[in-house]
Amino acid sequence: MASLDIANVGTFDVNLWTDGTGAPLLFLHGYERHPGGASFLQRLAEQRTVYAPEQPGYGSSTGFEHVQDIPDLILFYRELLRSLGLERIDIIGHSTGGMMAAELAAMSPEAVGKLVLVDPFGLWLDDQPCQDPFGAADAVKAAKWHDVESIPDPEPTIYEHDPADPQGAVFFQAQNLATATKFMWPIADRGLRRRLPYVRAQTLVVNGGSDGLVPTEYAEEFTRLIPNAQLAVIANAGHYPFIEQEDEFLTTVQGFLNGS
Repeated sequence: MASLDIANVGTFDVNLWTDGTGAPLLFLHGYERHPGGASFLQRLAEQRTVYAPEQPGYGSSTGFEHVQDIPDLILFYRELLRSLGLERIDIIGHSTGGMMAAELAAMSPEAVGKLVLVDPFGLWLDDQPCQDPFGAADAVKAAKWHDVESIPDPEPTIYEHDPADPQGAVFFQAQNLATATKFMWPIADRGLRRRLPYVRAQTLVVNGGSDGLVPTEYAEEFTRLIPNAQLAVIANAGHYPFIEQEDEFLTTVQGFLNGS
């Protein structure tokens, strides 16, 4: 049964969504929000024990004042895994979570089994500039989704509406995006390109073929830079292929995780 608990890791207290049984699987969410008990996570939990932490600085997860740079956040995730008794784990990272998952795999290869990077940020291609994720709302929406007419309302989120706080959702989103800017602006040079060749985990890079935030050329570059990486492009999906094409996403990812 799914649960949402507080995980204490030193000076951090973070929300931790957990569900399922079986081999452990870590999910690291993207730049906008933790997806809560989204359908794709529940279905992953039919085969795995899924751990999905809310990053420090997002929602009510605390301790972000102790994070000065990306290595600080990677050390937090490593300590979180140790606190859960997980010495080695498969990881799915989406968006900025994909960037962090790749960093963790490069810096602590012993902790990462298989690695799935879903529309990951972290690289920049001068000849293929992409949409600013903090730009005008309509432009970002068009870049994020293959079909803007089919955007779920509300989008999967860990946020729970409080009738006594009508502006709570607005503050929640503003806080999350402010946290994201610490690692995403400027995105062009955070050093991940230099570190990706150190990733030793068998890696699957998944890209929504219509993603305007992380176009397929970026996924191809991740695949080129990571040894032993393969690419899967999901048609008719943008930055959230696990929402727009959930069945194909799960078939692709579970086939990779369960393969030899």
